[in-house]
Amino acid sequence: MELVVISGLSGSGKSIALAVLEDAGYYCVDNLPADMLPVLVGHLRRDGYTRIGVAVDVRSGPSLEALPKALEDLRRDAHVSVLFLDATDETLLQRFSETRRAHPLTSETMTLGEALRHERALLEPVAEMGHRLDTSHLKPAVLRAWIREFLKVDSQDGLTLVFESFGFKHGVPRDADIMFDVRCLPNPHYDPLLRPLTGKDAPVAAFLETQPDALKLREDIARFVSDWLPKYGHDNRSYLTVAIGCTGGQHRSVWMTEWLATQFANRPDVLVRHRELAPTTHNSQATAPR
Repeated sequence: MELVVISGLSGSGKSIALAVLEDAGYYCVDNLPADMLPVLVGHLRRDGYTRIGVAVDVRSGPSLEALPKALEDLRRDAHVSVLFLDATDETLLQRFSETRRAHPLTSETMTLGEALRHERALLEPVAEMGHRLDTSHLKPAVLRAWIREFLKVDSQDGLTLVFESFGFKHGVPRDADIMFDVRCLPNPHYDPLLRPLTGKDAPVAAFLETQPDALKLREDIARFVSDWLPKYGHDNRSYLTVAIGCTGGQHRSVWMTEWLATQFANRPDVLVRHRELAPTTHNSQATAPR
C-alpha cells in the first residue's frame, strides 16, 4: 500500500497537491484528524484500496501530536511518503489577501501574521518528517508538475537526488539542502543573442563551455555531490535537493543543473527542476524570448 501524507502551512498549496493525487488515482481525504489516520488506512486496506492520499495539518488541533507515532506504525507494512508544503510569510500574507479567505487560526485576539507564526511553530515537527517543498515562487502549473514528479519517484531503495536551478533575485529556495552560487561565471545575459535563450539552449551551453572557470566549477560541484552523497543517504533521508543559483535563474544555473543531472543519470531517482522557467520550456535552438 502507498500512503502519501500532505501537510504544510495554510495557503501553501495543499489543495493543489491533493487534487494531483486524486487525478493520479489515489483515494484522497482532506482535513483528517491525525489520530484517525490508522483507522482510515485500515478501513481502506480492507476495502482493497492500495493508494491513499491524506491532508493533515493544523486543522487537526491537538490530535496533530499523534501524527509521528501514527506514521511510524504505518511504515511497518506500507510505503509512506510525507510532503510538507512551505512558503514565506510574505507570500502567504499576499495569498490570503488575494483570496480573502480566513486562516484557520485567526481569531479576535490573533492577527493573520500572528496566526501564521503560530501555525509554523505547531507544524515544525511535521515538517521534519518529510520532503519540504517551498511553493513561494511557484505558479500552480509548476507546483502540479513538481507534485507529479514526486509521485513518479516513489522510491523505497535509495535517496532521490533533486537538482534545482533558481535566481537569487527572486529569493533562495527554502527546500534546498545544499546550495551553490554560480554568479561568479560569465553571464550570457549580456550577449544580446543569448539573452532571450535559457541554459537549456545549445548556444548558451556552447558559450559557457568555452569558459575554463565554468568547466572547473561544474566538475568541482559534481565531485562534491558525488563524494558526500553516500553520507546524506546514510542520514535516513529520502530526498537531497541541490540548488544551483545565478542572478535570474535563466542561463548559468539552468545550464549547470542540466549538466549535473546528466552526470548522475545512472542513479534510479534523479529529478530536475528549474524554478524560474515555465514548465513547458524545452531544449531548443530557437531565439524567441522565454
